[in-house]
Amino acid sequence: MRETMKFWAGNLNAGFTVALVALPLAIAFGESSSLGAAAGITTAIFAGMVAAVFGGSKYQVSGPTGAMTVVLIPLALKYGPTGVFFAGLLAGMILLLAGLLKIGRHVHKLPASVIEGFSAGIAVVIALQQFGWALGVSGVHGDRVYLTAWQQVTVWFGSPTAPSIAVAIVVMLSVIFGLRKFPKLPVSILSLVLATLICQLASLKLATIPVIANPLGTLSFDFLKLSGHFADFLIPAIGIAALGAFESLLSAKIADRMVGSGVSHNSDQELVGQGLANLVVPFLGGVPATAALARTAVNVRSGANSKVAAGFHSVFLVIMVLALSPLVSLVPLPALAGVLLATAFNMLKWDELGKVAKNSKLDFLLVVVSLALTVFVDLTSALLGGVLMWLALRKTKLAKGEKEYDV
Repeated sequence: MRETMKFWAGNLNAGFTVALVALPLAIAFGESSSLGAAAGITTAIFAGMVAAVFGGSKYQVSGPTGAMTVVLIPLALKYGPTGVFFAGLLAGMILLLAGLLKIGRHVHKLPASVIEGFSAGIAVVIALQQFGWALGVSGVHGDRVYLTAWQQVTVWFGSPTAPSIAVAIVVMLSVIFGLRKFPKLPVSILSLVLATLICQLASLKLATIPVIANPLGTLSFDFLKLSGHFADFLIPAIGIAALGAFESLLSAKIADRMVGSGVSHNSDQELVGQGLANLVVPFLGGVPATAALARTAVNVRSGANSKVAAGFHSVFLVIMVLALSPLVSLVPLPALAGVLLATAFNMLKWDELGKVAKNSKLDFLLVVVSLALTVFVDLTSALLGGVLMWLALRKTKLAKGEKEYDV
């Protein structure tokens, strides 16, 4: 009886805590991907449930992530929500096939330098994507995020205003330092609540999240209209699938290490779970999903001991959304930008970057190239370019001291 009580108490506590952390991130990533808060929430709820049931880890929590928005924004700008759904569906098929073909056990053998440069580049892109909200500049969009960010800065300097940038910076700093001081508290949602209250009391006229008409998603795309553009979606779908596979397997491995006691996930089954999740969410109006490292870590620290915790996380999210959706439209977009800027900052592992770059000249070169390709070209080019360069030069003198990255 005691063990049963401990089992349910641990998973209930973990599910509720993760839901508190996941809600503001789901809203932020949904808005950032250009599909709206409802898309992010839908993904967190349904992908979280499906991936937990069919995945290969007891501790994973899946949903929308900042890294995915890097791929999704260009698709949304060119094809609208329909393009994002279709690419997500194709990525789900690729992930499912990779899992069934037992590729998962091999995906995690990649050079450390490529992964660190790639991850740092994603963090930079996520930060650049927030410039518009943080500066209070709207109507400036483009295919290249670094150019768009520069244009937004230029517009802001032409007519500088303080409130938006002040809110973004305060929220960003509160999340960064709050998580360090109180890692078990839902710092992001507390920061958003406080920022919203202050903005309301001060009557600040800042842009806010659009009203969520249907917080649980809708079916809103037609495959037949996109079938003629299949080739246009294949490369983005491969990028989404590769990113999903890497993030999920890295998250699962870190969760295993946090738990200890010889716990080990099933890499191939994890890809199957992520594939099925991405096959489901497009039909509900959700964005592509993957396992989320931050939420998975919170899940483990909060006492999760089975997949039930991730299931409770989805249930609690439904309850929260139905109860809080009228209030979400009061949240200022600069505050949401602050949360995502903090997310980008926390993704930058300066110690790891420095350590890897010092391994060898090749590692240093791969870190720089992977980071640059991620920021200035795209994620797929960064992964492929980095890995191909590694394969071509790994036997040369440049590779002396180079190490593999074992997720």
